[in-house]
Amino acid sequence: MTSTSSTSGAVSGRDMANALRILAVDAIELAASGHPGIALGAADIITVLFSRFVCFDAQDPHWPDRDRFVLSAGHGSALLYALFNLLGYEDMPIEELQRFRRLDSRAAGHPEHELLAAVEATTGPLGQGLAAAVGMAIAERHLAARFGDDIVDHRTWVLAGDGDLMEGISQEALSLAGHLKLGKLTLLHDDNRITIDGDVALADSTNQLARFAASNWHVQSVDGHDHEAIAAAIEQAMQDERPSLISCRTTIGFGAPSLAGSAKVHGAPLGPGEVAKLRAALNWPDTEPFKVPTNIRDAWRLLGLRGRKARNQWQKRLDKLTPRRRAEFERRMAAELPADFRPAMRKLRARLTEEAPVIATRQASGRALEVVNQELPETIGGSADLSGSNNTRAGALDDLTADGPAGRYLHYGVREHAMAAIMNGLALHGGVIPYGGTFLVFSDYMKAAIRLAALMRLRVIHVLTHDSIGVGEDGPTHQPVEHLAGLRAMPRLLVFRPADAVETAECWQLAVQRQDRPSVLALTRQPAPPVRTRVEKSNLCLHGAYELAGSGNGGSDAVIFASGSEVALALKARQIVEEAGFAVRVVSVPCMELFDEQDEEHRRRIIGGERVRAAIEAGVRDGWWRFIGRDDIFIGMRDFGASAPAGDLFAHFGITAEALAEALMQRLRAESAEAREEGSGT
Repeated sequence: MTSTSSTSGAVSGRDMANALRILAVDAIELAASGHPGIALGAADIITVLFSRFVCFDAQDPHWPDRDRFVLSAGHGSALLYALFNLLGYEDMPIEELQRFRRLDSRAAGHPEHELLAAVEATTGPLGQGLAAAVGMAIAERHLAARFGDDIVDHRTWVLAGDGDLMEGISQEALSLAGHLKLGKLTLLHDDNRITIDGDVALADSTNQLARFAASNWHVQSVDGHDHEAIAAAIEQAMQDERPSLISCRTTIGFGAPSLAGSAKVHGAPLGPGEVAKLRAALNWPDTEPFKVPTNIRDAWRLLGLRGRKARNQWQKRLDKLTPRRRAEFERRMAAELPADFRPAMRKLRARLTEEAPVIATRQASGRALEVVNQELPETIGGSADLSGSNNTRAGALDDLTADGPAGRYLHYGVREHAMAAIMNGLALHGGVIPYGGTFLVFSDYMKAAIRLAALMRLRVIHVLTHDSIGVGEDGPTHQPVEHLAGLRAMPRLLVFRPADAVETAECWQLAVQRQDRPSVLALTRQPAPPVRTRVEKSNLCLHGAYELAGSGNGGSDAVIFASGSEVALALKARQIVEEAGFAVRVVSVPCMELFDEQDEEHRRRIIGGERVRAAIEAGVRDGWWRFIGRDDIFIGMRDFGASAPAGDLFAHFGITAEALAEALMQRLRAESAEAREEGSGT
């Protein structure tokens, strides 16, 4: 793509940048909240970028071959909203900008993907947008290799601040981007050298150019207020096969006479007096808030329409594809699944039920993935250097590399945090379904990115193996205890903990089918005996919890709720208790969140009315309140684990069928004795 002219009619680039500054500042003043520093300082960068380089169509913000722009420094949202308003995006009229940071406004405090069509990624937690943009660039290169440059040929742009580059995730992401030679990724660094506490030098003396260059990036440094210098740097970056960093030296709060260059302008409104001085310093002709001269607004609106020609040309190229190839591209971009997927998963469930393999659920996950990857050419798998342990490399997947972008398996290296955020970017781009693996205990590194996936309702699948003290000899540093509870507490996230191979296949199917929620599959290291012995027509895990053994007609004396590897222990405990003369139900709970979505009748039937109730899981109790009360039995963890073989650990911590059976029988005998006393009137 070549640059376009820097002005429209008599309107200069500086005039256009000042329009962004004024609208952003006015929105912040009206809201009495916001971050004017970046809006004033980075307006020139944004103006050059969008007036000359970014290929987009404001009338069709979801056009698949548009350039992607990510504001990683999400606190600069007012600048982004001012841009969208001037470009003519229909969901950001001036009235919406005037409701900046108000309840139910699309102009939220930080950009939210769900609220505005042109927001490519929800950002705010620093570094996340940068890493997600790496994922978008990977997706672009992969899809171009799959469908051809005539159909997929666009760039990814990022505006990041000093804080983004301080966050550790930035190093993880930029080093992988350099390794993969993502030449269509350009990061524009708003190098104002100010953070909330003051000068960046208070906490950091990194030479960012040298840092990026060491990770195989093309690097440049320019005056961030010199439009021609910025444009020349971008032109040069676009010619290099490596990802590019353009460090744009700016003044935070540019144009604010009393506050420019200071930390005071970072995160608070300027105030009426300073705003008046700003207008005078910028020679802005209007004193009325939100007023932009017609010729300047028209110049911006013309830019918003400029991409229509490119979009129409792209549509003609798409129309020339064979019907089958075009249908496949459109299916993938629409995030729809092929018709053969569900029947293939039903066959897998039936086969696993008949085979009844005694295997770890991580191994069962690998078997499920063989079918998933065969039926879904859009999957891009990977692992944070644990492929063999996570069993994520299943099926005939080639590596996705700098020289082989058509591959479907990405080696993330020891970069768990970046992996999670990059998968967000892959999902945001569209056309692919990302999944990635590591140990469940290392989800702590990934939590911020998983949370953003949930906030954005992205189909991202996390394969988190070694899910309990069953890790064994590696000890408490590698044994998750509180992790399931923490992940289950996160809104919109589906946490699956399957009990055996059949449930694992069912959970994989559900994770793939949910377009609007990320998923975690918590999987065992140790073998899990089969608990599903009958072929079912339907996916029982769909209900989140279901009766696995016993009768739900009120005839049982006790009920046990269990997940994962402890379901087999629950069944064994049931056998022991029933041999003592008591009737016991066992409920498998593969996904609490799906259980919460069921109608009241189903939930009431599953929970039941038994007075003796128990839950067993090799984790902490939190979250099991859905099924048991404070005084009910819980067999699980109350502290960290230890280093020993898995079997010894389960016995040491009392997570056994015998311990559960004994606790149940004590309660049941006490209940029986109490009932006899009541019956005798004593």
